[in-house]
Amino acid sequence: MTKKEIFLAPLDKKNPVTVLVLGICSSLAVTAQIKPAIIMGLSVMIVTAFSNWIISLIRNTIPNRIRIIVQLVVVAVLVIIVEQLLKAYVYDMWKQLSVFIGLIITNCILMGRLEAFALSNKPVDSFIDGLGNGAGYALVLLIIATIRELLGSGSLLGLRIIPPSFYDAGYVNNGLMILPPMALIVVGSIIWFQRSLHKELQEKE
Repeated sequence: MTKKEIFLAPLDKKNPVTVLVLGICSSLAVTAQIKPAIIMGLSVMIVTAFSNWIISLIRNTIPNRIRIIVQLVVVAVLVIIVEQLLKAYVYDMWKQLSVFIGLIITNCILMGRLEAFALSNKPVDSFIDGLGNGAGYALVLLIIATIRELLGSGSLLGLRIIPPSFYDAGYVNNGLMILPPMALIVVGSIIWFQRSLHKELQEKE
């Protein structure tokens, strides 16, 4: 695969959330609004890209029996760095996402890419793969958050989108949209839509 293909594949036909069904929990928990979804997506992109790169750099020196431990240590250090940066520069978002930022270390996307790609590919390709998978994850979060915030709150990025005249005419925000169960329904709808476009992603009976 070319570097372009490595980066673009996770945005569509190899998306870690909608195709591989990884990282679902956080995609449900942080997508009631766009801002936290963007911060979470960027955080995962950074951690995934740099953990892939670091593990690829040292892959030939890691004893097989402790490779998982080494991977966890690398990811944990990166998560701590990202968390401290968020705490220093976007404190409100860090306060809102603090639990979920810490749980990036348990995100299946990270360990999946380290095992499936970084341990057997060059550092640059591994970095691009991590960046692409992080971007694929962030893209899904952004789509879910856009739908939920618009329909649930009538706004995007905190800015009122649905005009007051709609409310005067009887329009009411869908309060269910800001609840976690609706996030699962939105994710399911995105998966259905994507697989309806790409027949090769549909399971064979």
